[in-house]
Amino acid sequence: MSAADSAGALLWGFHAVAARLARGGGGLLSLHVAQRRGDARMRELLERARALGVPVVAEDMARIEALCPGRRHQGVVLRAQAAAPLAESLEAVLDAQASPLLLLLDGVTDPRNLGACLRVADGAGVHAVIAPRDHACPLTEAAVQTASGAAESVPYLMVTNLARTIDELQERGITVIGTADGTDATVFEADIPPAVAWVLGAEGKGLRRLTRERCDALVSIPMVGRVSSLNVSVAAGVVLYETLRRRLADGNGAQGR
Repeated sequence: MSAADSAGALLWGFHAVAARLARGGGGLLSLHVAQRRGDARMRELLERARALGVPVVAEDMARIEALCPGRRHQGVVLRAQAAAPLAESLEAVLDAQASPLLLLLDGVTDPRNLGACLRVADGAGVHAVIAPRDHACPLTEAAVQTASGAAESVPYLMVTNLARTIDELQERGITVIGTADGTDATVFEADIPPAVAWVLGAEGKGLRRLTRERCDALVSIPMVGRVSSLNVSVAAGVVLYETLRRRLADGNGAQGR
């Protein structure tokens, strides 16, 4: 998890801290750990920190708790410089990419689903995740925790009107593909152009009518078992990694952000 304090940002808990250390780079100020913890998981974390030159400070549990009161810190707190602001507008993201890969979320209101989508988006090289302000979850603490660092690397842009944003993307030559049950084409058969925006709705409700009508194409994810749908973050993983697979096969790879 993370939060800001007067000296920068605090991240706590093994998962979030390990993810930040794995990214490396600058801005890591100090790692504060509980004195009484000496298990293998802690030793591995300390080795990563020392390899990066991050000062390690052994603290009693009361001090750790004072750093992150009421949090599930597990005796691990990382102090880092606050992350630089991500792109503040969709225009900035699009101007920076020749072939944008975007993820649009329509009606995804669960923070853990949002966090998981951000994590998948980061892994697949997505340049921005976009959602409507009135039908989506903001970037809450639960979303940031689930994202495991991806909230700092993938721009999450909330727009006033998702249908109008889709129109703007299409005007810039970006193909918009939605996922929906009962369509003739599957994601594995669909044409996926270099510049593409995938649109996913919440599990159960799916895409809203106006969003669905704006899409250039609708595809389904094959379901051969007994369940009828996938969690939105799992569905995002399917379509985004199929897109990445084709990009890698074409020699394009994932573009840097």
